Amino acid sequence: MRGGEPAINPQQSTLNSVRAGFTLLELLIVIGIIALLLVLLAPAFTTIKSGTDVTSAAYTIKGVLDTARTYAKANNTYTWVGFYEEDVSQPSIAHGTDPCTGCVGRLVMSIVASKDGTMLYTLPLTTSFTLDGLPPNPVTLVQVGKLVKIDNVHLKTFATPTQTPPPLDTFNTRPAPTPTAQIGDTTPSLADAYLTFHYPVNILPAQYTFTKVIQFSPHGEGVVDHRNYFASGATLAPISEIGVEPTHGATVPTATPANVVAIQFIGLGGDVKIYRP
Repeated sequence: MRGGEPAINPQQSTLNSVRAGFTLLELLIVIGIIALLLVLLAPAFTTIKSGTDVTSAAYTIKGVLDTARTYAKANNTYTWVGFYEEDVSQPSIAHGTDPCTGCVGRLVMSIVASKDGTMLYTLPLTTSFTLDGLPPNPVTLVQVGKLVKIDNVHLKTFATPTQTPPPLDTFNTRPAPTPTAQIGDTTPSLADAYLTFHYPVNILPAQYTFTKVIQFSPHGEGVVDHRNYFASGATLAPISEIGVEPTHGATVPTATPANVVAIQFIGLGGDVKIYRP
């Protein structure tokens, strides 16, 4: 040993090595715990994201309805909102009809307006009516904005809520919609849908044929296209509803998921409200 150098204690050196080993072991344990927590919490994160996506979709649909209603009132004309569902696992179709059999997962919406401010048809209607004047007829509709597309959602006709009034701001306690004023996977049927328009308007073959339609009047009144509406002398439904549920790509959940959404509007005023569980 040289002079001035501290003596090396073999026992102290061994103890320091053990302490360093324990520190590394503790670090590995912490990393393992974090990894385990991430695995356990992943489904929760997925559910939260899915719920957020459905909420975003609901507000997008509300925005489309508000735009159509505002345009109708501001321009003293009639507007129509069309709903179409296609296969989200495939690119948007070149040409198609509605409904697209077995097509799930991408909601397509389009707004059109009457070019001359009239309703274009005369009540009562006893058969289906095409709103856009297809060639060689004159153009009767104008496109309002671009198509709106939402992925990983499915139109769903929900059962009428059974909880007793007064209604609250939740899905299960929402106001009961009029059965003939619902837009979903089974409503309105092709037999009940009387109004049709296309995208692009006045062009054949069309990319989209919309038969699930909501109409707004110059006063902002909203109505879901259904033959009962035309047969009843145009009596407005008190509550109309669009039902939406999330999908796993192009697959509809076998059981109704918890994060469903009902978008309702009042026929007389057209005001839109969103209901979630």
